[in-house]
Amino acid sequence: MAKAIHSMIRVLDEARSVRFYDKAFGLKVADRLDFTNFTLVYLSNPESGFELELTINKDQARPYDLGNGYGHFAVSVEDLASEHARFEAEGLAPRKLVEFAPDGKLVGRFFFVTDPDGYEIEVLERSGRFQ
Repeated sequence: MAKAIHSMIRVLDEARSVRFYDKAFGLKVADRLDFTNFTLVYLSNPESGFELELTINKDQARPYDLGNGYGHFAVSVEDLASEHARFEAEGLAPRKLVEFAPDGKLVGRFFFVTDPDGYEIEVLERSGRFQ
């Protein structure tokens, strides 16, 4: 059986992205591999063995075009309202809290935030299938 281990995104500014993911989600640099044309930075925290891989292409001078195919990266938190307030206090500009309840049945509570490169991140409250 396959085990999910990481997801990769391309970022323009390594330091800016590392600061954002640390401030927002407590993700720290677990490993950094520097090559001639690119650098790979693996971010993780004690909550999970899953990592976010940042790829920094050294010849990239302009922001990436995310196109219309990218969806979002998702994380779960215990206390959604507290995290939303913390994001606001940190100046991370979270969008509004949403209760997704089609047909009157609560599926999930969440908010979205955008990282410095324009990637969408969904922050879900830990409940139901979103543990």
